[in-house]
Amino acid sequence: MTYSIGEISEILNIPISTLRYYDKEGLLPLVNRTSGNIRIFDDTDLECLKMIECLKSTGMPLKDIKQFFEWCEEGDSTIDQRYNLFIHQKEKTEKQIALLQDALDRINYKCEFYRISKENRTTNVPGLREKLAMKFLNRNTKKGIAE
Repeated sequence: MTYSIGEISEILNIPISTLRYYDKEGLLPLVNRTSGNIRIFDDTDLECLKMIECLKSTGMPLKDIKQFFEWCEEGDSTIDQRYNLFIHQKEKTEKQIALLQDALDRINYKCEFYRISKENRTTNVPGLREKLAMKFLNRNTKKGIAE
């Protein structure tokens, strides 16, 4: 199946200008064009774009993403480099997830703290901070908790 740049933009929720930029930067070397120089995307291009967006969402720079695709084009001689790239990005992503989970735990703590405080019309509910810290911040109980 083939897609226009507009269809790809809608499917992936990526601005057309971004798709053109990716192509200009060499991230989409296999995109075909019509005789009128209009880009025609296929399912392979769609999967490449999904990978680009995936890697971007983990903070990988476009130059590294481009390097990955170049290694793919080089073939099996670059399997080690590709593997190492993904191991490194996996570790980085796991750290990001842990940081975000800590942030979410703290936000959930505050949501519950203020819900209960609102019900009691005060933030001075005996034992509330400790109780909620045990529930939401079990690995962060030694950290200070500001109102």
